[in-house]
Amino acid sequence: MTLLYLAGAGAMMGFAFDAYRVLSQRLRFPGWLTAVLDLLYWLASALLVFRLLYEGNQGQLRFYAFLGLFLGVWVYFLIFSVTVQKFVVMLIQVVQRVWKLLVKLLGIVIGMPLIGIWRLTRWTLRLLAAVLRRLLKLALWLTRPLWHFPVKWLTPLYDRLLGSAPLTKLKAWIAAKKQR
Repeated sequence: MTLLYLAGAGAMMGFAFDAYRVLSQRLRFPGWLTAVLDLLYWLASALLVFRLLYEGNQGQLRFYAFLGLFLGVWVYFLIFSVTVQKFVVMLIQVVQRVWKLLVKLLGIVIGMPLIGIWRLTRWTLRLLAAVLRRLLKLALWLTRPLWHFPVKWLTPLYDRLLGSAPLTKLKAWIAAKKQR
């Protein structure tokens, strides 16, 4: 029974190795990540083998355990390896296509309405700014008699006030105080 368990474990290790190898070639992991993933693969494989050894014969490590692992890996690579590699490649392509489709759908469902709202908001703000400009020009034109003529009449009085003798003396006194 232990021999069959470990042959199955060898086949599972071969399957995991093929899947990992194809993924790492397709996705091109950086070197440090490949090292970490290799370590995780071997740790998971060791845990699987020792768990099955414990279940099968209370953890005793015998020659037939190694034979079972070897037979499982050998049969897997002989029969299933090419099919699994093609399947993993196909699975990666399907996931990539689904991802591209999801990105396009999100662009259509979320992106397009947001762009439309942005354009509508920008157009509305420009329209409001133009209307406001026109209203201000109209208000200035309508109120011109109220502010234009008093300013025109008061300007000479203001100039005369600035040039008056008491104000000139006050300016001179302030300037003298600042110099001290």
